[in-house]
Amino acid sequence: MEKKTFVTKEQLEEIIKTYPTPFHLYDEKGIRENAKAMKEAFSWNKGFKEYFAVKANANPFLINLLREYGFGCDCSSYTELMLSEAIGCVGEDIMFSSNDTPTEDFQYAAQLGATINLDDITHIDFLEKAIGKIPERISCRFNPGGIFEVCNGIMDNPGDAKYGMTEEQIFDAFRILKEKGSKEFGIHAFLASNTVTNEYYPMLAKKLFELAVRLEKETGAKICFINLSGGVGIPYTPDQEPNDIRAIGEGVHRVYDEVLVPAGMGDVAIYSELGRFMMGPYGCLVTTAIHEKHTHKDYIGLDACAVNLMRPAMYGAYHHITVMGKENLPLDHKYDVTGSLCENNDKFAVDRMLPEIQKGDILVIHDTGAHGFAMGYNYNGKLKSAELLLKEDGSVQLIRRAEKPSDYFATFDCFDFYEKLVEKQNK
Repeated sequence: MEKKTFVTKEQLEEIIKTYPTPFHLYDEKGIRENAKAMKEAFSWNKGFKEYFAVKANANPFLINLLREYGFGCDCSSYTELMLSEAIGCVGEDIMFSSNDTPTEDFQYAAQLGATINLDDITHIDFLEKAIGKIPERISCRFNPGGIFEVCNGIMDNPGDAKYGMTEEQIFDAFRILKEKGSKEFGIHAFLASNTVTNEYYPMLAKKLFELAVRLEKETGAKICFINLSGGVGIPYTPDQEPNDIRAIGEGVHRVYDEVLVPAGMGDVAIYSELGRFMMGPYGCLVTTAIHEKHTHKDYIGLDACAVNLMRPAMYGAYHHITVMGKENLPLDHKYDVTGSLCENNDKFAVDRMLPEIQKGDILVIHDTGAHGFAMGYNYNGKLKSAELLLKEDGSVQLIRRAEKPSDYFATFDCFDFYEKLVEKQNK
């Protein structure tokens, strides 16, 4: 099954006349349709709220699209809190889920009225010292340890993860927090990453719902919400079937009725913190082939590199590639598709079968809407690319300009040397 692009070659040729490659392009229509589906999938739960994982894509234009559907922000740092406040997202619209958290981050989160999700039992004292009290509304992150197996061989290893409290610790934490004045409690957990199955959320939900029943019974803490966090993934490879968020929502509903309702906890709100699922398929990296090299292997060199999309270089992640205008040609050429960094792992694909590529061909690298631009960096003095939004009416909006050399040099104390250099070059 071939993955389809949400933009045509003709559209890209027009866009490139104004905005040269490389750039990240996002699909407004796809984002909106997905947000609507997410809301519908959990409409059975009166208190449901999706907190978009800002770390996945911190562009305020895109986050504001989700805000139109009542979504909040899941933040993990001071700067992400700043961004959320800047777009009017404050109070219970912010879930602050952090680890190894600095004092000032807790202080800012409390100032904004965010719901703070504690990663460790020792953070209770740390938070109290940081803000002078324990909030009335608080959440704790749970890590059961061991291996979490979903189905069809999909598993993850919470026991190796640095996040969350043990079962014994979360019981102790709830008792301590209750003694210190907390009145509204939540539970949070993230046990598997990028699952492409409709079973993950219902399985996680059952585990958390059963824990919630015991916590409320044994500690007397009033549990108001259960945060299923992220982990619902996307099909990066063409052979994978995408998750059905409505089926996922119904699966969670079924477990909710089985576990929480009989326990008298039918008023508990369900939260999620999806980033990849909300935005991933609705972004792509658009790049141009600028070199070809034939040595021990055949290489295609692009004007994009790992600073534009780090995932393949970082851990060999697969991102599908479409050579625009050649979608129906045979995949009869084997290439390593590379960028220009002085690192051998700067490859978008290794031994990938593609149609024959010529210099000047436009390539679309799929599924970069989450953990794409957001993971960018400036190694080798490379500058981050522009971000564009393909609007529902077919027009294109620049939602982040490309970096300039002046941006790269701006944080140096001796910034004047850059201005002198430009002066010299302009003579």
